Amino acid sequence: MEGSERELFEQSLRQATDRHSGPALDAALTDIGWPDALAVEPHMAVATLFPLQGTANATSSALDWVMAGALGLDGRGPPAVVLPAAGSRDEPGRLTSDRLVLRGLGTPALQRADRVVVAAAGTIWGCSQAALTLRPIKGVDPAFGLVEVSGDGLANDPLPLEAGRTWGSAISLAQLALAHELTGAAAKMLELARQHALDRIQFGQPIARFQAVRHRLAEALVAIESAKGVIAAAWETPSPVLCAAAKALAGRGALTAARHCQQVLAGIGFTAEHPFHLYFRRVLLLDQLVGSSRSLTEALGRDLLATGRLPVLMPL
Repeated sequence: MEGSERELFEQSLRQATDRHSGPALDAALTDIGWPDALAVEPHMAVATLFPLQGTANATSSALDWVMAGALGLDGRGPPAVVLPAAGSRDEPGRLTSDRLVLRGLGTPALQRADRVVVAAAGTIWGCSQAALTLRPIKGVDPAFGLVEVSGDGLANDPLPLEAGRTWGSAISLAQLALAHELTGAAAKMLELARQHALDRIQFGQPIARFQAVRHRLAEALVAIESAKGVIAAAWETPSPVLCAAAKALAGRGALTAARHCQQVLAGIGFTAEHPFHLYFRRVLLLDQLVGSSRSLTEALGRDLLATGRLPVLMPL
């Protein structure tokens, strides 16, 4: 997909994410052909949709589609993948005496599915959704619809993995998708703060003219653009280390942007009437999925100490 065709595809996705959320957005994405694009050009599909989804503060089953596709499960019905526990990227399941035990998270797609996919013991398993215990997570962003998923002694059905398909590859692709969504949400927070700085008048002039305000907006922009650079490098030279670094920097960059934008917005940023809190809540949640910025950074540090070797550096 190139040129005008890709531009039209992006415009269609922008309209869909602006107008819809949840199951309605899933239906719109299917009509547009995004799942088909994901199967053919995952880089283009992920890099186009997820920033728009972050900007619009919309929800969909796109993350489940991404992980199911990375595991080679296309065409087996609506995808529903059990995610790792908050802050973790490890397999959510484990085997005990040929029975499956799991502790993880699920998106709204999992709540609507009959069968779900669970990673455990180096492979993937199918199990009945009805056998799981689902507990809605209210938390800071109940609109996302996240649920805590648990199950003990579950009957399981091993699903064959194609060559090169692993839980690690699915996690890496999910990390890039969420990194894109985090930068989209962060860019929207920055736009809200910038517009407020232009409109808010103090001492006879817009606060955008004050150096302290400019510094905060500039630091937020640097954090966002730095994360985008690492995301682009991870697509260019895919590796688990770069994908984890991209997700970590996107999470840290979004939290940095949230902190500075909150300061610029001041009191209005704490009100329910202003949309800033919606993005701040979403950033806090997205940072915790498939590895938080803190846990991923710590894991990268442990790997460096254990191996005594630096990873391959990105070209400048």
